[in-house]
Amino acid sequence: MKCSEIMELLEELAPRRMACDWDNPGLLAGRREKEIKKILLTVDVDDQTVETAVKEQADMIVSHHPLIFRAVKHVTDEDFIGRRLVTMIQADISCFAMHTNFDAAPGCMADLAADRLGIVFGSPIEEMGDENGVPFGIGKIGVLRAPMNGRAFAKQIRESFGLPYVTVYGEDLWEAEPVKVAAVCPGSGGSVIGEALKKGAQVLVTGDIGHHEGIDAVAQGLMIIDAGHYGLEHIFMEYVEQYLKERTGGQTELIRMPVRFPAVVI
Repeated sequence: MKCSEIMELLEELAPRRMACDWDNPGLLAGRREKEIKKILLTVDVDDQTVETAVKEQADMIVSHHPLIFRAVKHVTDEDFIGRRLVTMIQADISCFAMHTNFDAAPGCMADLAADRLGIVFGSPIEEMGDENGVPFGIGKIGVLRAPMNGRAFAKQIRESFGLPYVTVYGEDLWEAEPVKVAAVCPGSGGSVIGEALKKGAQVLVTGDIGHHEGIDAVAQGLMIIDAGHYGLEHIFMEYVEQYLKERTGGQTELIRMPVRFPAVVI
């Protein structure tokens, strides 16, 4: 299959029009008409990913986070973004990203995370529009299929996503009574705290929470479980692998980067 055909399949899953205005998804490097025999799936296009793509002779990298966010004024080996681009271009590797469009699209990141956490009857925390009558947007809020106290919920999150740890703000907020309404925002979710509170969330599961965001949320009655930016989003690789496997009919070999958390607690 050609790169353009793979792109069409991915656009069907998470249309680019669903991305936030500031985002930069899509084909970021490479040739649209390149024949694609092997695809490497990853969350981030870091040095290890590029090295793996070259070693495995992948024809295309499909990532969640875009390698290029801002305008690139030169592509040389003088900085880390340039080095990665030069290496990919030399190896004729196409690079395609699906970021906030995958976060927001129905059935994708927010829905996948909510389902893994047992959140049902969900709706977007921040609605961006609707697709055939189905609302889409950032995050998901709903009721827990099996209500439980906050500490038990935190442990379930850690186990469900295979996390080494989670950081909890307000660990004692929901010990005496169960959590019934929960929200999840994979990635960086500090910006949705206000909306989660408005919609009645008792707990918000997300990543990249700062000290003041955490304690201010607790002061308003919202428990925060920081599962890490990567911690909630690594599910992207497994899901897109299965999707492409079904849609390409085995015409393209699919490999993915191992789940490897970028931060450790020592």
